Amino acid sequence: MPNKENSALVEAKVPLLNSNQSLRVHENGDDQNHEDDVLSQRIWIESKKLWHIVGPAIFSRITSYMILVITQAFAGHLGDLELAAFSISNNVIVGFDFGLLLGMASALETLCGQAYGAKKHYMLGVYMQRSWIVLFICCIFLVPLYVFATPVLRVLGQPEELAVLAGEVALWMIPLHFSFAFQFPLQRFLQSQLKTAVIAWVSLVSLLVHIAISWFFVSQLKFGVVGTTATVNFSWWVMTLGLFGYTVSGGCPNTWTGFSLEAFAGLWDFVKLSASSGLMLCLENWYYRILILMTGNLPNAEIAVDALSICMTINGLEMMIPLAFFAATGVRVANELGAGNGKGAKFATKVSVMTSIAIGLFFWMLILIFHDKFGYIFSTSKPVLDEVNKLSLLLAFTILLNSVQPVLSGVAVGSGWQSYVAYINLGCYYLIGVPLGLLMGWVFNQGVMGVWAGMIFGGTATQTLILGLITIRCDWDKEAERAKLHLRKWDNPKELN
Repeated sequence: MPNKENSALVEAKVPLLNSNQSLRVHENGDDQNHEDDVLSQRIWIESKKLWHIVGPAIFSRITSYMILVITQAFAGHLGDLELAAFSISNNVIVGFDFGLLLGMASALETLCGQAYGAKKHYMLGVYMQRSWIVLFICCIFLVPLYVFATPVLRVLGQPEELAVLAGEVALWMIPLHFSFAFQFPLQRFLQSQLKTAVIAWVSLVSLLVHIAISWFFVSQLKFGVVGTTATVNFSWWVMTLGLFGYTVSGGCPNTWTGFSLEAFAGLWDFVKLSASSGLMLCLENWYYRILILMTGNLPNAEIAVDALSICMTINGLEMMIPLAFFAATGVRVANELGAGNGKGAKFATKVSVMTSIAIGLFFWMLILIFHDKFGYIFSTSKPVLDEVNKLSLLLAFTILLNSVQPVLSGVAVGSGWQSYVAYINLGCYYLIGVPLGLLMGWVFNQGVMGVWAGMIFGGTATQTLILGLITIRCDWDKEAERAKLHLRKWDNPKELN
């Protein structure tokens, strides 16, 4: 019987070595040089595969982020109220919705990634259709969040005039809300089969379209904040339809064979996996939003909130890189496990972690070097700049920790550990991090630095340590067998019961 691991490695063209080909302890310098050359070649090949996903992922995430930044800039030229209304609707209503649906769609990174590695290409299209159905139903249940945005914002303590206008903006964002249900699965479907360039190109086209229609709707037609919101809907649907058009028009001949009734089988189990994925990522996404809310309740918090917002903006921009590694690691690990290659998944994890840490160290040093300079990008207020300078050390360590944590979360997604990681996130973030932040900020009177330090070193560092230990202790050959078993069950939903 042929060795499945060797077969998978030949197909992947990665010269990873199995136990029969393992490198011996050599006694002379020539053999040691050969060993080093082989390792360097393996790292180079794996790095190319990794960056084939990471590069376009960073670009597409930045362009999507810029669509919202440009829209916010146009809203700002309409007036302070319009800017505040768009910002709060985008951050509170859409932010919650975005995080949940994006997390739920990450279930496809496990299933599509492993199915592609196992060469069960037909099932990728079926899995994507199941995700469309589950996310669309979820969108229907979330519509009241948009319809009743005004009373929700009133409960959160927003001024009446702002709550009313933000509620109107939220109503116009309902089409954007439904685009998430189709676009996120499409991205993961394409990403899992390494068709990342098309995602980057479609994102660029959407950004250019957005700039043009924003200028036309707002500057020329004077449609106000409603027109500003409409441009976001239009641009995101351009992106969604562009990816869909590529998929169904022959871009994925092996993985898209048309709509199938199989998509309606095993939906409840798909819901459970999607819910675990959504909860896992939402608990991470909400954590930093809670940091800002907690800081806003500190005495004399205006300067602290301004400084923290600047730091979070810098952190958010830099996070596009670790989040791209999150996606790439999930795909690489899932592909290797699906191919039955546990050693390949382990090696991909090592290369991804080390590469992301190296980038994190670069930005860590950059923040430490320019700790008293980068605040000038956003403000000229001396009190705010002084506070940013004080917070820069925490920002640097946050960036460093975030260079590891998303990669380990990507390993979890690629391996299908979402439900376990959701519990870990709940415990580390909300049972350790938040209480420690409250203790440092209020009981020990450390202010915003105490809140942030407690949440970072208590919550994020603990979560990173636990995920790191789980990854180090993982039996990758057993995970490959488990992936094979799970794929067989997902291919035959009756076996799930």
